[in-house]
Amino acid sequence: MTSVSIRDGFIRQQIEQWELQTLSPYAAKSALSRGRLHPEPPCPVRTCFQRDRDRVLHSKAFRRLKHKTQVFLDPEEDHYRTRLTHTLEVAQIARTISRALRLNEDLTEAIALAHDLGHPPFGHAGEQALDEVLQEYLPGKRFRHWEQSLRVVDVLERDGKGLNLTQETREGILYHSKGRADLDADLLPDECTLEAQVVRLADRIAYVNHDIDDAIRARVIRPNDLPSECVEVLGETSSERIASMVLDVIANSLDCTQVRMSEPIQRATDMLKEFLFERVYMEEAIGLKELQKAKGILKTLFRLYMEQPELLPQSGRRLTDNTSVEALAQAVCDYLAGMTDRFAMSVYSKYFVPRMWHITS
Repeated sequence: MTSVSIRDGFIRQQIEQWELQTLSPYAAKSALSRGRLHPEPPCPVRTCFQRDRDRVLHSKAFRRLKHKTQVFLDPEEDHYRTRLTHTLEVAQIARTISRALRLNEDLTEAIALAHDLGHPPFGHAGEQALDEVLQEYLPGKRFRHWEQSLRVVDVLERDGKGLNLTQETREGILYHSKGRADLDADLLPDECTLEAQVVRLADRIAYVNHDIDDAIRARVIRPNDLPSECVEVLGETSSERIASMVLDVIANSLDCTQVRMSEPIQRATDMLKEFLFERVYMEEAIGLKELQKAKGILKTLFRLYMEQPELLPQSGRRLTDNTSVEALAQAVCDYLAGMTDRFAMSVYSKYFVPRMWHITS
């Protein structure tokens, strides 16, 4: 094989042909992608979905996930999950399911790695804080991390140029979240790929299990607090529960046009999700005072930048293309949502905590 054939895309075309011949008829094929927002020449070696995955992996937003809260705020103990480790666990589970179903593993991984890029600092408390303070300036406007994740890849990365991902990856990012809804309440548009459906389920499987693990480590709950029906159906340990859920999804989705769980496994999974909302995600369990402090940091900074937009970094000011309240609020929201926990606390300290001073004779 010569370098000319590589430049001509021979390797990529071989991979695309393998997908057409080997993957499930219901899988997304890179050769049949609906393309990018802005057309560009294809990579000679990687498929379009492999390229999406690599762009996400090398993005600044992805690197910042390592210092963003999952559930427990900036824990000193190293074994609690962060937003980055959550993302990696989602990707691992999603890839396992996709491979077993003969779906497009590259597209699945791209969606999984990008699904939480727009999550703000301080976990769901931070998302709630931005949602509340945004409405002080734009009544009716909501902050949703899945919409912000899409904005990150479309607009904010690469100094405002975006990552220019494929339509399939973009839609998977936008539709990955279920909020608190049960799994049977999922409503997806017709164009949503099976790979996107895999990531939606993998996200639920991952956080339900690792949040239980972290909550037990933090002594918020004990293992015998879990609903007995869930233990009987899914297993006693995290690995047993994940295996039960993953194997059930595969068994009930082989050669099907929808990715789903069986009714008993789905009911037990939804029950665990509700258990977490009632016993772990509540502010009293995680630490009411600390969560209120975290929310206060983001709200105070938001108001500061709205009153003094000149304090925004140049990148934030550049994205404010006019002087309207809507444009400024969006720029402030973008800046704050991109912060890590530590950076948000550092900026807050810079503006609102007095510096040490000394009297000299």
